[in-house]
Amino acid sequence: MSILIIAGMFGPQEIILILVIVLLLFGGRKIPELMKGLGKGMKEFKKASNEDEEEEIEDKSKKKNPDKISDK
Repeated sequence: MSILIIAGMFGPQEIILILVIVLLLFGGRKIPELMKGLGKGMKEFKKASNEDEEEEIEDKSKKKNPDKISDK
């Protein structure tokens, strides 16, 4: 609930001010590199979480059918 209160405190002027400060600190050339790195990190996180879910599904299927052996 407190997160919603904090998020409601930022208006358009504050957000623009924060973006201008970030632009001044990192520069126009560095921001795309930062976003690219953030995108790669998110992609790796999703991939790892999907692999973890697949392993859980395989473990459950092995417990139900211990006679079947997967080829992985």
